[in-house]
Amino acid sequence: MDHLRSLRYFLVVADELHFGRAAERLGIAQPPLSQRVKRLEAELGAKLFDRGRRVTLTEAGEVLRAEARDLLSRWDRMTTLVAKAERGEMDALRAGVPPELPGRVLAEILTKFADACPAIRLDLQELTTAEQTRLLADRELDAGLLQLPVDVVGLDLGPAIDTPLGVVLPRDSPLARRSALALADLAGEGLVHAPRAAAPGSYDALLRACWDHGFRPASIRHARNPEFALGLVLAGHGVAFEPRARKEPRVVWRPLTDRLTERTAFAWPSSSPHPQAGQLAGIAAEVLENDGVSRIVVEPQAARPWDVFYDRS
Repeated sequence: MDHLRSLRYFLVVADELHFGRAAERLGIAQPPLSQRVKRLEAELGAKLFDRGRRVTLTEAGEVLRAEARDLLSRWDRMTTLVAKAERGEMDALRAGVPPELPGRVLAEILTKFADACPAIRLDLQELTTAEQTRLLADRELDAGLLQLPVDVVGLDLGPAIDTPLGVVLPRDSPLARRSALALADLAGEGLVHAPRAAAPGSYDALLRACWDHGFRPASIRHARNPEFALGLVLAGHGVAFEPRARKEPRVVWRPLTDRLTERTAFAWPSSSPHPQAGQLAGIAAEVLENDGVSRIVVEPQAARPWDVFYDRS
């Protein structure tokens, strides 16, 4: 039996909840449609419809409807990708990157990917980790640079990168006189950070690391835009954690002795991935590692959530 066709027929009946209307929509007679659904039920060993005065889905039918939609969507995407690749038409890779990714890093990724894959247009979008994971699940993105930890069920991960974070504070702060700071030195300060909704896993890991090492922020002010975050720091609303010094004379950047880190990795759908998604991940990891402070993490899948921001080595 053609299982894919049977699933498509089943979905039409599930939508219409009427065999006559479903057959009309499919352009076939009703008896063959009913017979095909019965054969599908026999193969699955489950009753999919209650056929009383009204046709309704059984619990098994509800499960199949959800799974069939996902399976057929992935099958259609796979056949489209294969056909495009065969015709040499794989001309775009849709990828997400976090808003705080430095412009020079973004430019270098674009340049190196263009050199490696001149026939593929890299369509980068500025998106939070939460937005990227949703779009990856909906197959509206081919790859995304995620802030870890994050639920990666159904996704493959490229090399993960750890980037040490320092603290940004006003130049007139008493703490600015020190050459390096421990997290405990920030006690009593507020914190300026991206909202939790942007990357819940990394947000929680960051606060856990702060609390574990003596810094319980007096307040937390949320800032999506790096410039807005800078304004809040300058106005005395808190300190911020960033990987490198800013070109702004009114603030200073100091390294942290507790080695707070940010972990990122490109991810892409495990099923029917874009052929160049893994290559993009490798290029991005190389670019990110070459900043002189970041490093590639060995076996990122084995990382424990509480180790993401605090490196015990």
